[in-house]
Amino acid sequence: MPVTAVRSSHNSKSKLVIVSIIALVILMTTLYILAHRTAKPAYDGPRPGFVYVKHLIPNITLQLRYNSTDNFTGRKVAGYIQPVCILSMKATLALEKVQKDLNQMGLGIIVFDAYRPQQAVDSFVKWSKDYNDKKMKGQYYPDVAKKDLFPEGYIAAKSSHSRGSTVDLSIIDLKTGKKLDTGTGFDLFSKKSWPDYPGLATQQRANRLLLRSLMTKHGFNPYPYEWWHFTLKNEPFKGTYFNFPVK
Repeated sequence: MPVTAVRSSHNSKSKLVIVSIIALVILMTTLYILAHRTAKPAYDGPRPGFVYVKHLIPNITLQLRYNSTDNFTGRKVAGYIQPVCILSMKATLALEKVQKDLNQMGLGIIVFDAYRPQQAVDSFVKWSKDYNDKKMKGQYYPDVAKKDLFPEGYIAAKSSHSRGSTVDLSIIDLKTGKKLDTGTGFDLFSKKSWPDYPGLATQQRANRLLLRSLMTKHGFNPYPYEWWHFTLKNEPFKGTYFNFPVK
């Protein structure tokens, strides 16, 4: 074989080797980048394990009372910075199933409160000790002396809401946007708010029972003194009381 042919063959092989090496380097670099890049979460939440409920349940109705003055304190509550609803991811996924069941009936969820920072709970305790501030008494605690709200358990130093898997809610008619009649409004400090209060009308009792049956069906425990209050049975942060703001 002529020397030029040998050289040509050698050069071709060398070029092939170089091209192969370059291709291998590009492949390895691409694989490295894919393996180490930070994946964007499917649902951006305020902190790990929590989610903005609207991201998972976009058609849910929010009436977040503590981010307004329409609550038993008569003022916007500490720690509620923006009108967003936050829950643990696990509680939100369970709540999504409740919403789907209700939607099939032409109904839907309305949320009054969800995750509640400890600073908000602390502000409730402080408010309860100011006996001169009674401007919301007629609407929210007409039958209870303010000095008795803390001793009787209406106000407490710790709330399951701060663990991130408790929600206060009711049911609305999707056509009218009106809440179903449950006998009392949200946060009425009274025996009338007990789920099994005997003085309810038939339809009021049926509406409370509908809410409770769907919530328990999908893994929530009811609270014996508030028909609107439910906590996820297997809550992920049991024993942990968070204080990050609602925003």
